[in-house]
Amino acid sequence: MTPTLCWHYPPLQEGILCRRYQRFFAEIELTSGDRITAHCPNTGPMTGICQVGAPVQVSYHADPKRKLAYTWEMIFVDGTWVGVNTSLPNRVTASALAAGILPELAGYGTQQREVAYGQERSRIDFYLTDHPQQPPAYVEVKNTTWAQGGLALFPDTVTIRGQKHLRELQWLRQAQPDTRVCMLYFINRGDCDRFAPGDSADPTYGQLLRAAYHQGVEILPYRFAVEPTGIQFLGTAQLVL
Repeated sequence: MTPTLCWHYPPLQEGILCRRYQRFFAEIELTSGDRITAHCPNTGPMTGICQVGAPVQVSYHADPKRKLAYTWEMIFVDGTWVGVNTSLPNRVTASALAAGILPELAGYGTQQREVAYGQERSRIDFYLTDHPQQPPAYVEVKNTTWAQGGLALFPDTVTIRGQKHLRELQWLRQAQPDTRVCMLYFINRGDCDRFAPGDSADPTYGQLLRAAYHQGVEILPYRFAVEPTGIQFLGTAQLVL
């Protein structure tokens, strides 16, 4: 399919990653020679992508209320830009849903955020309604950056929260069989055309994902190309279970 632009970045500045520390901070040397401390909006281990010396892009924010003026947006590894800012996938997904870009989820007229669901009253990322032919859809979104070759993997570490979400989605699928229940993996790099659970990082998650799939939870691994100008939707990756 033809790539579709679904997100515009503000003007970004390029630099080199010097180090990431205390999870939320990144020391970056800009092309101007200035060394800055940027906010790292990614609490995970960033397996395979946190490479010292790699090119990065940062955004600048003049808001005096911010503790750090710069935000680390992406890093160039393995010949491709990879998104770092984990606050973006849900925002990009919302934009893509509104534009009808995502094929399996196109046609819904209304999207709601943070709707309560499940036995533990979790909050779903998107609840979609008002489709002329499809029932309402619950959609959970997971940012995915770990890759081996062209295979995207999630998770890249043990995720108790992620396991909980899969159990909740399985429960929801059984409790509301007249709705759609979807797990959307936002592949935040353009070099992967396949997706699989990260069994070596969290085998329990892999087992739960396969069980959810066999119970009717829809697994939607969506490919996105990240560039300093914006993010493009590339289509659906092959699911490898």
